[in-house]
Amino acid sequence: MAKKAELLEKAAELKLEVSEKNTIAEIEAAIAEATDASKSHDNKDKDVVAEREATVAKSGKRSQKALDEAAEKAEKEARKEAGDTTPQSDDAEAHVKKGPKPVTRPRLERRGKKYQDAAKNVEKNKLYSLDEALKLATETSPVKFDASVEIHIRLGVDPRQADQNIRSTVALPHGTGKDVRVAVFAPESEHAAAKKAGADIIGDEEFLSQLDKEELNFDILVATPQYMPKLGKYARLLGPRGLMPNPKSGTVATDAAKAVSEAKAGKVEYRVDKQAIVHLSIGKSIIRR
Repeated sequence: MAKKAELLEKAAELKLEVSEKNTIAEIEAAIAEATDASKSHDNKDKDVVAEREATVAKSGKRSQKALDEAAEKAEKEARKEAGDTTPQSDDAEAHVKKGPKPVTRPRLERRGKKYQDAAKNVEKNKLYSLDEALKLATETSPVKFDASVEIHIRLGVDPRQADQNIRSTVALPHGTGKDVRVAVFAPESEHAAAKKAGADIIGDEEFLSQLDKEELNFDILVATPQYMPKLGKYARLLGPRGLMPNPKSGTVATDAAKAVSEAKAGKVEYRVDKQAIVHLSIGKSIIRR
């Protein structure tokens, strides 16, 4: 009876449907069958694990690291589509919107008081005549100093084309309102006429010594054609500042006195920029007043 009790206890652990009515032989057979089935299931699991390990490569797209990264990426995409912003780790913080979106004031309201007062005198959609525009330019100037009046003209050309790269000069009837300092680099025979025309700096070899010291005490440089080769080594000094003489701007001339007179009278150079716009200062507001 003790043996049968032990077998029944073991059958209960294996959850077998046997009772005291069954014989010892029947109980032993049921226990043996259950044990064999358990061993077979364990072997099958081991075979599945081995098969999975065999499909994973040591490196590349089929490596365990690559497979894990792909699964993590797919999980992130699924959370993104679902709008899930909950943190996935203890250190991460969920993204929480901090109140309503700030209201941006109009650009005019962010300007100064003087600008806003001047803007009230200008109608945005009105096309002003030249006289009206000049009058407004002088009346709405908010600064205390003598401000410059500028024009900006969109030409609608393509500056990348050589025949549309517009560059020239214009003589303003009343000048620019600025005191222009003109330097003349010419032979000694031209000095007297240039001085009479109003040149501020005149010289030849002495003038080059000033350039060697990088003393640029002038706004416009006029040179004669035969003296232009001597300025070649100063191109890096004069070019970036717009002071290098150029035939298109009228600063390379055989008649230096005439070029000085035109520069003093208000002759200015203009050229189209990369956006096909000409920007030019045409005078001071005090000229209109």
